[in-house]
Amino acid sequence: MIKKFSDLLIGRPLANEKGSREKYNIPFGLAIMASDAISSVAYGAQEILFVLIVLGATAYQWLTWTSLMIIGLLAILTISYIQIINAYPQGGGAYKVAKENLGAKAGLCASGGLIISYILTVAVSASAGADAIISAFENLAPYKVQMVVLLIIILTVLNLRGISESSKIFALPTYIFIFSMIFMILYGLFKYFVLHIHPEPMYTVPDRTVSGITLLLLLKAFSSGCSALTGVEAVSNSVPNFQEPSPRNAKIVMALLALLIFFIFGGTSVLAIFYTAVPLEGGPTVVSQIAFAVFHKSFMYYVLQFSTATILLMACNTAFTGFPMLMYIVGKDGYAPKQFTLRGKRLGFSVGIVALSFIACLLVIFFQADTHRIIPLYAIGVFISFTLGQFGMVTHWVKTKGKKWKQGVVINGIGSVVTLCTTLIILVEKFTEGAFIVIILIPLFILGQLKIKAHYDKIAAGLSVSRLRLNKVDFKLHYEHIIVVPIASLNKASIGALQYAHSLSGRVIALNISPDTEAMEKLKRRWNQLNTDMELISKYSPYRAVVTPLLENIYQIADEAGDKEKLTVIVPQFMTKEPWSGLLHNHTGLFIRESLLKKGNIIVATYPYNLDQEEDEEE
Repeated sequence: MIKKFSDLLIGRPLANEKGSREKYNIPFGLAIMASDAISSVAYGAQEILFVLIVLGATAYQWLTWTSLMIIGLLAILTISYIQIINAYPQGGGAYKVAKENLGAKAGLCASGGLIISYILTVAVSASAGADAIISAFENLAPYKVQMVVLLIIILTVLNLRGISESSKIFALPTYIFIFSMIFMILYGLFKYFVLHIHPEPMYTVPDRTVSGITLLLLLKAFSSGCSALTGVEAVSNSVPNFQEPSPRNAKIVMALLALLIFFIFGGTSVLAIFYTAVPLEGGPTVVSQIAFAVFHKSFMYYVLQFSTATILLMACNTAFTGFPMLMYIVGKDGYAPKQFTLRGKRLGFSVGIVALSFIACLLVIFFQADTHRIIPLYAIGVFISFTLGQFGMVTHWVKTKGKKWKQGVVINGIGSVVTLCTTLIILVEKFTEGAFIVIILIPLFILGQLKIKAHYDKIAAGLSVSRLRLNKVDFKLHYEHIIVVPIASLNKASIGALQYAHSLSGRVIALNISPDTEAMEKLKRRWNQLNTDMELISKYSPYRAVVTPLLENIYQIADEAGDKEKLTVIVPQFMTKEPWSGLLHNHTGLFIRESLLKKGNIIVATYPYNLDQEEDEEE
């Protein structure tokens, strides 16, 4: 019953061989990757005007210069991230660049900033989407938190259905918003310059409260407008999610994304000046005022308003794509729980998707879905990763000295200085508004990830057979029993369990169920080095299920056993002293034992391999 419900909700399992189909082409990849960045740029001009409006009518003159500064930063970031895609086509973006060129801690700092950014993207975007719905249906306001949590859960389910299916679902609303904004900008410019229609402003520009522009005010406006650049890093983090040739397709999407950001952000800034849109607390947005001035209350006005509300929700999907891929890469390096590296039944990284959703929901509940309380935490994490990625690329070019390396040093050198300055500006300007929380969280993330890495390194060293002479392992022991030893790989724990099994009986079956053909071949090669007559049964599981086929094979062996025969299943399990370390490992052995104990003629034993005891003996 549960399986049927799961298949209905998420879809039936996909075989490993279908993984190549579960990737983005350019149109769908652009739709998924653009949602966060595009939804941000639509309000970039508004965020700048909120700061500059104290200058009165002069604010619109400085809006031009501030927008040009942000567009220049966008150009630097785009060129830099295209270079990152070229140098690191395996994905990981700023994390991979910083880790390999500046050290593990720098990489973890970059990943920490991105993790925070992705979580906040979901919380902020879903909350903003709920605000748009509540503005039309005010009676839903008391249920805002519940609504946001429900929206996040719906997005989670859609993403669990797989990359190809979710991209098809999310592509249409994203493109409706993109083309609506492009049409509004072009038609607005046409009315202004060709038809010479200059409508009166909907609202009066406030009187000047500051006598002149100051550097501090300009920097504050710049830091607020930089929210328009969040999301541009997602493409470099998710290169493996693109169809082959994935680096080429990712670079095309990166370039198209930059052009869209340039046109929509620049276009809305220009129209905000021409049509004198006024930023209002609790009133119509700058985009809404521009749309009304261009379309009045026509059909296109409502299309733009509806698509704007939708794109705010779709912005979550950039995080649902980038976060699981980032955690997969960090997990492969051993700095995150290995569960993040496992693909789910639809070939997506389900643990990453669910974890992102769960933490974002907690954040929404804690802040009561108030976007104004969450947004100050938003940009600082992304720009920390921007900066570390740029410095990492400078080091990369100096070390490799490949083709056009001097050009790369200049480009990324300029990028590192600009992004560092931007990071410091955002940190200072947003520090008291909540940016200090990110500065506290990132070191905690680094410490936690280093602790996880140390644990996995300890496990790997303790289980390694690299120093053993496999052909010298003694199995010359004979007992009368049928013994099955489930093994995932050949390590000290599994070898110890096999030795113990062989001491009980001459008939020992090593049973391996693997979703990875390469791992199977590696196991067989090592098995052939063992001086033993034990039988190895290794079977491929195309749908990544391991426990169920393992149990089915054991049940079959038990059913074929004679009346006076008993089947003993010995489950290898390594042990450590740390009580918390169990959270970092799968507990399939427990489920296997509980399931097999229900079968009358099966005896289950656990072979514990104590890593800490071996270390004490060596000392």
